[in-house]
Amino acid sequence: MKSFPTKEKLKERVKELTCLYEVSQIIARPDSKQKQVLKKKISSTKKAWRYNKEAIAELVIPEYKLLTAKLNEHTVSQNSDIRIANVVVGYIKVHYPKSKYAQNDFLKEEQKLLNTLAFEIGTYLEKLKNFEKKQILMRTVERADRLSVLGEMTAGIAHELNTPLGNILGYAELIKSNNTDPEIDSDISTVIHSVIYSREIVKKLMFFSCEMPQQLQLKEIKPIVTFAMSFLQQNFQKKNINSELIFKNDTIIARIDVVQITQVFFNLLINAIHASPDKGTIKTIIESDSQHLFITIKDQGTGIPDAIKQKIFEPFFTTKAPNKGCGLGLSVVHGIVRNHNGDITVRDNTPAGTIFIIKLPLN
Repeated sequence: MKSFPTKEKLKERVKELTCLYEVSQIIARPDSKQKQVLKKKISSTKKAWRYNKEAIAELVIPEYKLLTAKLNEHTVSQNSDIRIANVVVGYIKVHYPKSKYAQNDFLKEEQKLLNTLAFEIGTYLEKLKNFEKKQILMRTVERADRLSVLGEMTAGIAHELNTPLGNILGYAELIKSNNTDPEIDSDISTVIHSVIYSREIVKKLMFFSCEMPQQLQLKEIKPIVTFAMSFLQQNFQKKNINSELIFKNDTIIARIDVVQITQVFFNLLINAIHASPDKGTIKTIIESDSQHLFITIKDQGTGIPDAIKQKIFEPFFTTKAPNKGCGLGLSVVHGIVRNHNGDITVRDNTPAGTIFIIKLPLN
């Protein structure tokens, strides 16, 4: 590296200090316009180098690759790694054209400056990451608060509706049993079906609001799944849909609430039947490892658009017609899986359809 007069040394130090000041101002706080911040930073970096008119600053991180000018030829360069939590995530580099400059045209002080700038960028990126995590956490807490209030409301609504619905059903069945008029019989049958449908909604509300007490017991999984499948056999046949049930292990035992897990199967399979085309196939796979039970349900329907995948487990969110669903099925499923300390994920099937995967602890 070349030596040069004191006056020029001072001039270079002023440029370096100016660069550090500008950078500190640019990244003083997290900014949602991350790319613009980083562009300003490498622009300031370029100005600090001795031959800044021909210097090109480059910054590479997973999200971006930024340059102050296009690299048209071979270069010599100085670089420094950018780290977050002591893990290399990118680098910052300053180039000179190789046709005019050599490696010893860079200064030791410039390398120190570059190291400092890389550290500052790493700190900024880490701060931004933590800021984003905090925002996500705050939104999660706010959503949990809203769901808690909604849970209390739905529990109250469910309790209030249960008694009058029971009375309506009882009197309707009494009228039907004593009636001889075919026209009245048809009308009263409509009333009975409507009440039964309403009670199913109330039951889902109670599941959603956790008002159904959980009774965890060590139970064999195969009989529960087989029962759910046999119960829905008419639904499969009515829509001419094939059902494939695969047990990778016939003797899986898990600590579960049988009623709630049955409800999970009903809801997911009914949704799959609703989404599936005529002569489609719904595949249900039951398997386990040493610690977890895995339930996979694959359909060949229209799939779930990426835009709404994050919303499907929200209560009352539905893409069905108003008389076809109330938007509580998947919310109930999510609540039951969560209460079993499990996870549920949704993926796209190939070439078409949706895959739901449930992971539950065995014990």
